[in-house]
Amino acid sequence: MPRNTLMRLSVAQLAVQPDPGDTAALRDCGDRIRHLMRAAHEAGARLLHLPEDALSCPNKRIMSATGPEQVGPADWDRADWATLADELEAIANLAGELRLWTVLGSIHPLTAPRRPHLSLYVISDNGTVATRYDERMLSKTKVSYMYTPGSAPVTFTVDGVRFGCAMGMEATFPEVFMEYERLDVDCVLFSTHGPGTPTNNGPFALQARALAAANSYWVSYATTAQDAPNASSGVVTPDGEWLTRCPPDPVAAIATADLDLTTENYARPWRRTARSGLYLRYQAPDDPLSHNRTHP
Repeated sequence: MPRNTLMRLSVAQLAVQPDPGDTAALRDCGDRIRHLMRAAHEAGARLLHLPEDALSCPNKRIMSATGPEQVGPADWDRADWATLADELEAIANLAGELRLWTVLGSIHPLTAPRRPHLSLYVISDNGTVATRYDERMLSKTKVSYMYTPGSAPVTFTVDGVRFGCAMGMEATFPEVFMEYERLDVDCVLFSTHGPGTPTNNGPFALQARALAAANSYWVSYATTAQDAPNASSGVVTPDGEWLTRCPPDPVAAIATADLDLTTENYARPWRRTARSGLYLRYQAPDDPLSHNRTHP
């Protein structure tokens, strides 16, 4: 049965900075995130979705202890963890003031000598961290030199809408999104920073559309302003169509849309029925004309 649920979501793009040791740049990122939060609030959004590494996007060559010419193990002592924590706290405080759920990417420290997680912080509308998603399917460079992979999916609910989280290159792993379908989410928040080129129009954006259609749920695609000319941020419907998008310009922006759960989604329950063994009783394994695959 359809649900009496209509929820407004804003998805953002903004320029990310490559050095988590650059204190001034971290503070500037925090200011720009809070500016987007206020814009989302003015647009009537209940949730703002930001890209991977919105607060800091560590560059593998800047972080490399043997770089920048050669990529090696990341030197996390160079990160300004205190300022990162201060900016996250300021963002959480504003989320509470605005009553705005805010989901943003950053790095999450672990006990030394473990590398940090690359994470999405889910900040509730009361100004606290409700949960955190840690990227699981890391690139070769990320897992070899930079981060500790996460181990579990994460879901949370806002105003009756159930969300899942994914990030980085996880659009290339359909099993991540299939798992969220089994967990009964209505929308996956996918945060990334590309890649895109002028000729491929952003493969992750194309995959996000396909995954939304294949799983028959909404996908919010949040990327960086740097990648917007290739594939800007936006919201994809359960049919795989763009409902709204940020401008394809390398500037900070939000796009806002209503997730309408008041209409019946016929595709999703049928696909669940189809996967349950429905077709077994219709098959004809004992019919020689079916069994013989070389028969003309």
